[in-house]
Amino acid sequence: MKYFEIEYISAGERYKIVVSSAHKVEAVKDFKTKSIGVLVGINEVDEPFEYKIEALKAKIKDYARPKRISLEPYIACLEQIAIMLNAGLPINICLEDVIKTAENKRIKEIFSVILKDVESGASMSKSMEQFSDELGKISIAMVDLGEKTGSLDESIKKLADILQEVFNNRLKLKKATRYPIVVIFAMIIAFSLVITLVIPQFQEMFKEYHTELPFPTLVLLWIENAIKQYAHFILAGAFALSIGLSIAYKKNMNFKMLFDRYMLKVYIVGKVIYLSMIGRFIYVFDKLTTSGIPLVDALKTSIDIVDNVYLKERLQSIVRGIEEGKNLTDSFRDTEQFESMIIQMISAGETSGSLNNMLDKISTIFRNRYTYLVENVSTMIEPLLIAGIAGFVLLLALGIFLPMWSIAEAVGGV
Repeated sequence: MKYFEIEYISAGERYKIVVSSAHKVEAVKDFKTKSIGVLVGINEVDEPFEYKIEALKAKIKDYARPKRISLEPYIACLEQIAIMLNAGLPINICLEDVIKTAENKRIKEIFSVILKDVESGASMSKSMEQFSDELGKISIAMVDLGEKTGSLDESIKKLADILQEVFNNRLKLKKATRYPIVVIFAMIIAFSLVITLVIPQFQEMFKEYHTELPFPTLVLLWIENAIKQYAHFILAGAFALSIGLSIAYKKNMNFKMLFDRYMLKVYIVGKVIYLSMIGRFIYVFDKLTTSGIPLVDALKTSIDIVDNVYLKERLQSIVRGIEEGKNLTDSFRDTEQFESMIIQMISAGETSGSLNNMLDKISTIFRNRYTYLVENVSTMIEPLLIAGIAGFVLLLALGIFLPMWSIAEAVGGV
């Protein structure tokens, strides 16, 4: 993009304006469309400072904006559109009503652009492509299918059902992890308060009697000194580390792949990630193929909604296998992510021509496993929490009472 400074006359006065364009001829055409005066001269200039500021603001705004819009209001909008379309209303009226009633600012902005494009003659799916990062490719695929088959209301309703399933799984996980997170934070706060407020009181008493401090007490004193002297460095280091890891995760694909692969091996967390991602993949794949989307396109769209990069890479081998001429069963087996029972069910469905029926059953299996796991997360984490609390109490007891017993023995001996 180049910048041109145009000098023009309007009402007997000379003015200047900067126009951005690829070529000087296009800049002149853009100026003439404004109809603001008579062109006198045009020169190429460097990018103006205010343009740089605006570009920087746009980058910051784009970086700060969530990559995906909030699912709950988006699902509500989709259901509203589906109902209105089913009632026979034209798509532009449906979009206008959504813009009026939607409370989410970003959703209003997106649907306003889509409405403008639709009224200009573009298809809804084509307009949605510019927001693929926020709406997801599954939205575009389902809307495109509805437009091609003439059943846009059914496709949008099915899209809302798919996204609702994803949203419900997220809610289940948040609900299941709320209690363990609260307990862990409470333990950290309690330990910090005891270390910083209680231990110093005993330290003065220990010094007065000149007793030799046992190892647990020395550990507590070391922790207390570290918190008092280096708390700000510790917090700054933790913050810098989290920012560094976040940047590396976003920018370095090798690190992202390694991190996501490691997360699948973490106790409980890895199982939750695996069941949620694979279950989501199977569910969406089933719905898309049932809707009539071609097999390879359905696979690609289903894989795109998997957030774990390692799992996504393994699942993409299914697409490669299909494109190389392999059957679906062998392609699924090559991923090494599915147990023998799942492979056999896919094989049976593919052989008998009832693949969608089998995919629905497999989706139910993963949904039930995921539900059972998240509902029992607290029970599974309890042994770790109890061990942590026991270690905390034991360290405090040994650190405080062992030297007190030494002091009592010294006083008794005197």
